[in-house]
Amino acid sequence: MNPEQIPQLLKQVSYADPRILPEDRQELQGLAALWAGVLADVPAEFAMWAVGQHYAESPFPIKPSDIAGRWRAHVRDRMNRHTGTLEPTRYPELDPDDVAGFMHTLRTERHAVIMGQAEPTPLKAITGAVPDDVQERLDRIGQYIPDHAREALAAYRPVRAERERLVRQGQADPLSVPCPWCDAPTGHACRGRRVHPSTRDPETKRQGTRQPHPSRIDAARTAA
Repeated sequence: MNPEQIPQLLKQVSYADPRILPEDRQELQGLAALWAGVLADVPAEFAMWAVGQHYAESPFPIKPSDIAGRWRAHVRDRMNRHTGTLEPTRYPELDPDDVAGFMHTLRTERHAVIMGQAEPTPLKAITGAVPDDVQERLDRIGQYIPDHAREALAAYRPVRAERERLVRQGQADPLSVPCPWCDAPTGHACRGRRVHPSTRDPETKRQGTRQPHPSRIDAARTAA
């Protein structure tokens, strides 16, 4: 509200509480200036409505903080129900790389929601069955990687490729269990033991090997 709108608001309040209007003109001007400062962010229409709501619920005189508090609650409620996702279908001209334009559109939309010029847009839930063509794509690309990409990467990830080959053929995957011989954990290749040149300790260093130990293969078959 601006200072010019405050006298009309105080007049409306006086209908319920005549004591709100002082007889001294300078005192009235000071009172109007105080209310204008507190209600600077509150639209005049909302302030008028808030006065009626207050006296419908409370017998106590209204204060400008009562109106400002109702406005904050109103803004909080509407923004809590608004996702503000700026859907491309609603803003086809919006460029996501245009930061300034994006922020301007976001502020404009939020202001419209707060002021009641637009309704809050809640988050849309996925309802109903997934269309067959969408499900087919999800089944195809919802894997770790698509089949054609897996084949192209096989030469660069031989261990993974071998595991996938065994699974496709219905065989046991040795790396699905820890190795009882070299203690390699699940998912890691077996390790070949070698003696450290200084300590002569065979357990000090381990050398990676792509071939799983026979005992690990047996353990995977048992687990399967």
